Amino acid sequence: MIAEQLHTRLLENLSTAVLLLDRKLCLSHINAAAENLLGLSGSRHIGEPLNNLLIAADAMILTLKDTLDSGRPHTRREATLSKSNAGKINRLTVDYTITPIDDIPHSALIVEIQPIDRLLKISREETLFSSQESTHALLKGLGHEIKNPLGGLRGAAQLLEHELEDPDLKEYTQIIINEADRLRKLVDRMLGPSKPHDTALTNIHEVLERVRYLTEADCGESIIILRDYDPSIPDIKIDKERLIQAVLNITCNAVNALNQNSRPEHAPLIIISSRIIRQFTIGGHNHRLVCRIDVRDNGPGIPSDIRDKVFIPMVSGHASNSGLGLSIAQSIVNQHHGLIAFTSEAGDTCFSIYLPMMD
Repeated sequence: MIAEQLHTRLLENLSTAVLLLDRKLCLSHINAAAENLLGLSGSRHIGEPLNNLLIAADAMILTLKDTLDSGRPHTRREATLSKSNAGKINRLTVDYTITPIDDIPHSALIVEIQPIDRLLKISREETLFSSQESTHALLKGLGHEIKNPLGGLRGAAQLLEHELEDPDLKEYTQIIINEADRLRKLVDRMLGPSKPHDTALTNIHEVLERVRYLTEADCGESIIILRDYDPSIPDIKIDKERLIQAVLNITCNAVNALNQNSRPEHAPLIIISSRIIRQFTIGGHNHRLVCRIDVRDNGPGIPSDIRDKVFIPMVSGHASNSGLGLSIAQSIVNQHHGLIAFTSEAGDTCFSIYLPMMD
């Protein structure tokens, strides 16, 4: 009894989520960290089979049985555990280790669970931030290399035009000049705007309302646009016009997706929301307060083959798009020391803009 009480006290003081299971894979003990992580209560669920407590835990059950049969510990990385919370299914990404035990009464296995969703999210955001900086540096160098000969080409065409007397021949020099100008504008769009210079304390909802108005004017009543704002968000120092452009680029992308909606049973919908996030990391720097803007649509989702490339210039899932909108939006938000991230599946795509607040 003394040993059992010692084991219980030790488990309850661990920050790692721990489950104890008997040989029938029924719960014999759950510590406080596991209760918080999985939304379970030890007093209610002791003695229940694990597959009654977690949803779609077949892979984990197989690993548990293998551990019992072999007597060897097993570890799984980046596994997905699903739990039901008020009728809603929540998914957790975890590392877990299963170890056979024989010195704790009524228990045959100990399961240690370490949630890694936050770590993976930080890692993805740091990779995205670094990738965007590298891409922009590459494009900047490439842009200069393209614009220099374009300037010479245009100048030579102008000089040649002055020497020509035949108007028909001047038509060809105009083609050269116009195409050089077109390519120069394309390069400027790829490079995106320069750093914000017209910054001022602004209510973020002025930006969102302007975007909503422009989007509604463009798509009329064909798409429902809803707002879900947090009115307590304080003013934030931004370049208002450029941030409007960034958010508008994202909503235009959502409109394009909804216009190609493969789910006609659902009314086309865009939800624009704002929230305050505390203690959020962007590019390796932790910010005390961050403003998050979400643009969510119920379109078909982003094709899986381009999800890792949506912020790269000229990459688009729509034939009619130039593929510059999201790249320019990311560049504008980066210049505000922020970041754009997204999640996407059929019927639910959400682009989130994270903007650091003044500490």
